[in-house]
Amino acid sequence: MEYLKQKIKECGVVKKGNVLKVDSFLNHQVDVRLYEEIGKEFYRLFGNCEVTKILTIEASGIGIACVTAQFFNCIPVVFAKKSKTSNVSDDVYSSEVASFTHGNVNTVIVSKEYLNKGDRVLIIDDFLANGAALNGLIDIIEQAGAELVGAGIVIEKGFQDGGKLLREKGVRVESLAIIESMNDETGEIVFRN
Repeated sequence: MEYLKQKIKECGVVKKGNVLKVDSFLNHQVDVRLYEEIGKEFYRLFGNCEVTKILTIEASGIGIACVTAQFFNCIPVVFAKKSKTSNVSDDVYSSEVASFTHGNVNTVIVSKEYLNKGDRVLIIDDFLANGAALNGLIDIIEQAGAELVGAGIVIEKGFQDGGKLLREKGVRVESLAIIESMNDETGEIVFRN
């Protein structure tokens, strides 16, 4: 996706610790045109997989997942919550997820009424680094007895092991932009071809 790569090059900021700041267009302020292009591309990649639910994780993946769902005939979007609220029953699937960006561990939950055996689930997320979020979501899908059809990732940090390890486990991972390297001193971002 050239438009996505262009936005990353123009607006992305490389920070120390292998952090790529893209909040001016992807996960704080939103470029809706970009989200639409992302949704179209995920539909092109997974549209023939008979997806019945899209699963993401709170919070940055929600907008991307919702726009993507429109291209899948408005199928439901379910998001794993990072904290239990009073309106969520105790009947939940849960998994522990370590956050690369925040440097903490969250127990994420999904109500059992929204993910079921027989569901064909597409995971959508903004970033893939070490794969912890995806592994947590995959764990929840397995607990539900649902079927994972694949994972659509907006930006993958190809220099970290998450994508490689998930693909080695047989997970279909489709990343729209894979970053081969980043330099926090020069700001240079190199994409994998």
